Amino acid sequence: MAAILEMRGITKTFPGVKALNNVNLTVNAGEIHGIVGENGAGKSTLMKVLSGVYPHGSYEGEIEFQGQECRFKDIRHSEELGIIIIHQELALVPLLSIAENLFLGNEQASGGVIDWPQTYARSRQVLDKVGLKEHPDTLITNIGVGKQQLVEIAKALSKNVKLLILDEPTASLNESDSDALLDLLLEFKAQGISSILISHKLNEISKVCDEITIIRDGASIETLDCKSEAISEDRIIKGMVGREMADRYPQREPRIGGPVLEVRNWTVYHHEHSDRQVVKGVNLTVNKGEVVGISGLMGAGRTELAMSIFGQSYGQRISGQVQIHGKPVDVSTIPKALEHGLAYVTEDRKQLGLVLEEDIMKNITLSNLKGVSNRSVIDDIKELRVANEYRRKLNIRSPNVFQKTVNLSGGNQQKVVLSKWLFSDPQLLILDEPTRGIDVGAKYEIYSIINQMVDEGKAVLMISSEMPELLGMCDRIYVMNGGRFVGEFPGAEATQEKIMRAIMRAEGRQ
Repeated sequence: MAAILEMRGITKTFPGVKALNNVNLTVNAGEIHGIVGENGAGKSTLMKVLSGVYPHGSYEGEIEFQGQECRFKDIRHSEELGIIIIHQELALVPLLSIAENLFLGNEQASGGVIDWPQTYARSRQVLDKVGLKEHPDTLITNIGVGKQQLVEIAKALSKNVKLLILDEPTASLNESDSDALLDLLLEFKAQGISSILISHKLNEISKVCDEITIIRDGASIETLDCKSEAISEDRIIKGMVGREMADRYPQREPRIGGPVLEVRNWTVYHHEHSDRQVVKGVNLTVNKGEVVGISGLMGAGRTELAMSIFGQSYGQRISGQVQIHGKPVDVSTIPKALEHGLAYVTEDRKQLGLVLEEDIMKNITLSNLKGVSNRSVIDDIKELRVANEYRRKLNIRSPNVFQKTVNLSGGNQQKVVLSKWLFSDPQLLILDEPTRGIDVGAKYEIYSIINQMVDEGKAVLMISSEMPELLGMCDRIYVMNGGRFVGEFPGAEATQEKIMRAIMRAEGRQ
């Protein structure tokens, strides 16, 4: 099989960090090539070199595409040759229509005037190819994340794509949307389009990829051929972390005490549409030393529930009662929620969890400035000591705590968010998709931190779209659908089948 892409000896250095060290990558025409590695291994950096985000001259090495040496000066240059990258964070404008987003910067115009009939006709063509039935006039803000991902792919098709690069395309999708996207990649493969798939979901990599390249610590370790033999997830993990991982979930002996958090008859209305209930009379208990999970499909109301409990940071017309350690408390603002020992790790670390342009130290201490202050004045020495302590405890990979958070990998950013809330010394930590877009090694570290918290007598409420994660970590699991709890299982008795059955039964009653 002829190679469509060859990258040879790629080395990329940032101040104080060698992100890529002599990386080699070959992608064959008409195949799906997987790239895996731990967070910070250099996967996204390599793709930014390939797509011209990091222009020629800012790295060492050679890129050859369709037999020609390429020296891309920017992303537009690579797109002209048919190399299209879809980043983990979708680059869509929410208040523009699907059609406007599809051709943004690539407008269908004649004499400087947009030809709308042609725009809609071409939009319909590429939307049909990805199976999206929405009208091109539909605003992006009015469609779900799964459909937004399809718009991004349609946008790539409108540019005559030859090599499609997808960076964590299913990180924000539920299982059915993820399966649909993977099937779409296989369709593209049948049409002769080559793809590079970066994902931490190893079952997806194993399912669709023809070859898998493993990157570790900025170097290409090996390329596995999936066509000649089935490659197990354990084999991939061994290459990624350099060791066997016999058990992906650390063992813990539960020591469960009395209630830490009790929520009674909790009702929340949509933050914009005041007549729409999103949480409907929910009752919830989380005990001392317990990890409680909330399972459900996207849109079930899990995040809305969590955010409304944490300082009513979501919703309106909120009613119900919250008790901490058996006493009714007022959690109507975030400062009040913090004061009563609640903390919330958001699913959206970039928008809501971090100040990306600030350094690691300032992000870690942000939720508990009192803890690093004397008489309302920040003690720089104490702040530095705290930040270094959490950097060490959570194994945040960076040269020092003065590095800007925006320059960290996704997994290390997540560890900074966790550090921030752990430093607030919560009694109950709410984790919303705590390992989204994070590799297996970093996941294990975060699971260990969760276990350590509950071993200390604290409580954890965990929302996750990955059922194996809930089954592997939780002592008890609530099942949510349509704003209600529709099932509850002890961890030892819960299975994926039981959880899905509870969801489907509830769907049938609605």
